[in-house]
Amino acid sequence: MSKKLIYLISFVLLPGLVGVAAGTEGLKGEYYHATISAHEWQDLVLTRIDPDVNFDWGDQSPEQGIVNSDNFTVRWTGMIEAPNSETYTFHTEANDGVRLWINSELVIDTWTWNKKWQVTQPPIEIGSGNITLTAGQQYEIILEYYERGGSAMCKLSWSTPTLPQEIIPNRYLSVERPNARNPEPADDDILRVALVTLLWAPGDYAVSHDVYVGENFDEVDAGAADTFRGNQVSTSFSIGFAGVPYPGGLVPGTTYYWRIDEVNDLHPNSPWKGLVRSFSIAPRTAYNPNPADGGDSVNPNVELGWESGFGAMLHYVYFGDNFDDVNNAAGGLPQGTTTYTPGLLKLAKTYYWRVDEFDGLARHKGDVWSFTTEGAVGSPEPSNGAVDVKQTPILSWSPGIYAASHQVYLGADQEAVKNANTGSPEYKGTKNLGSESHDPGKLQLETTYYWRIDQVNDVNPDSPWTGHIWSFTTGNFLTVDDFEDYNDYPPDEIWNTWIDGFGTTTNGSTVGYANPDFPAGEHFVETNIVHGGSQSMPYFYDNNLKTSEATMTLVSVRDWTEEGVTKLSLRFIGDAANSAERMFVALNGTAVVYHDDASATQITGWNEWVIDLQEFANQGVVLTNVNTITIGFGTKNSPTAGGTGTIYFDDIRLIR
Repeated sequence: MSKKLIYLISFVLLPGLVGVAAGTEGLKGEYYHATISAHEWQDLVLTRIDPDVNFDWGDQSPEQGIVNSDNFTVRWTGMIEAPNSETYTFHTEANDGVRLWINSELVIDTWTWNKKWQVTQPPIEIGSGNITLTAGQQYEIILEYYERGGSAMCKLSWSTPTLPQEIIPNRYLSVERPNARNPEPADDDILRVALVTLLWAPGDYAVSHDVYVGENFDEVDAGAADTFRGNQVSTSFSIGFAGVPYPGGLVPGTTYYWRIDEVNDLHPNSPWKGLVRSFSIAPRTAYNPNPADGGDSVNPNVELGWESGFGAMLHYVYFGDNFDDVNNAAGGLPQGTTTYTPGLLKLAKTYYWRVDEFDGLARHKGDVWSFTTEGAVGSPEPSNGAVDVKQTPILSWSPGIYAASHQVYLGADQEAVKNANTGSPEYKGTKNLGSESHDPGKLQLETTYYWRIDQVNDVNPDSPWTGHIWSFTTGNFLTVDDFEDYNDYPPDEIWNTWIDGFGTTTNGSTVGYANPDFPAGEHFVETNIVHGGSQSMPYFYDNNLKTSEATMTLVSVRDWTEEGVTKLSLRFIGDAANSAERMFVALNGTAVVYHDDASATQITGWNEWVIDLQEFANQGVVLTNVNTITIGFGTKNSPTAGGTGTIYFDDIRLIR
């Protein structure tokens, strides 16, 4: 469970603070005189608007004559808006300590009052933390900082897979906090009660509050009629007893969603739609097993644990190495604790367990969970449960400790794969130790496949060791290139497939990094800025009196009508600092389609460019026999004076 910040911040307007206009960019900074004791937030001396948090005061005061140069604290508050929907890494640099909350979640905590600082070389506390944000949505931000002595510094930046690290620009920060905040229960909490009182802190301009509560996220988000519970002045709302919603009580195992919209009929921006929050009532069955269901490399001396079901008083534990035996087990003596030690287990073996809960009135049968001890086959690729897997994946795994070879089983029927032996159609052959991969050929689109790897060693009486059942689901597309198969060794470097302009005077393209720092974990391909998987193609263009083109000769995916595909899709990221250039795709070297935006190279964030294949067919391309695909910048065959830039490409696909 994430740590949550739940308190209200009182706003004090001092003479030095100009009234905040609607839409003011930046954060409200409250500066306090502090002591080393617990009184760091009692002596407020300055309130102002800071456009960003990018301060290096050295030995000076943040505001001469008002704020101390030592022993002071700052609290910045406001709202932050994400430009793209993705995972953001927040970074802090501070001397001395900081704490950062985003949307009430503690993201960074380097609050270390008791450190012994070096005066001549003051250390810098560097912190970072991740949180997923949605584009266009505002989130509350609270940053707290303290300075004890010596040099003072505080900086707040962010980065994402598509954005380089930068001080958070003030255009994404707002002093206003118009939305309801500090929800209780906290988002995603699991409760063990039949009634709940929802609490929140009001937005800055709220006069009243529209309350929505329901059991369906989409309905609450859309404000469906039966989820609207009324408008009220109070900042609390109860559910789960007579006279209020859910009068019969909240139901164990159910997730409830709620939303608070802030209302002020005299304000032009009213109402302010709130985030949809959720909480769940614990199920009557046991949940949250440890080890996690399907876990591998588990210590053979493991102690099993779980969260007890709602109202559970006693627990019946069943354990064994056969699913059916555990699933069908009954009877036995109960126990009062939520842990169980099965004793020393065998290596490389799959075990099954189940916990039934007794609440004084009835027994509630639990799910059958499983785990595999250390030494078993592991690290499946595609990962277990993966979706949107390409039609032609290469299955791989890490070897078991006892294996002299591995047997491969694959099919679309889970039970058939589970029960298969070497005489079954699901058996795909044996791989010798050192060859832990299998090429299943071309699979069906939009199909879930199950696979199992058994390790075999004929000289060991325990052989074979039956593996887990893993699964993956193929996507609804054909893969032209997902950039996952390139590496740093001949002949698999990316430029050996995508032929660029290196060494020429008429083609300004280069793909891949020319001089990666291998010891530092760099590669010829990009591994941080990716759309899917773990790699993308960095593409550098220089259109100074030349065009830039990189071409791949197709080997396997040449029929661009197969499976009913009708469109080409490719993902790319530009940069606002790039030179504006036309971007094009060419097939077979002649049929060319240009991006609608002549400045596509400057578009930030991952973008999907979809091209109707008929546009190529109209230029004479036989779609059943496509030979090459080219990505280029400029006007093909018409070089002009242009500029330079970097684009990243990923997930080139054919879609329906």
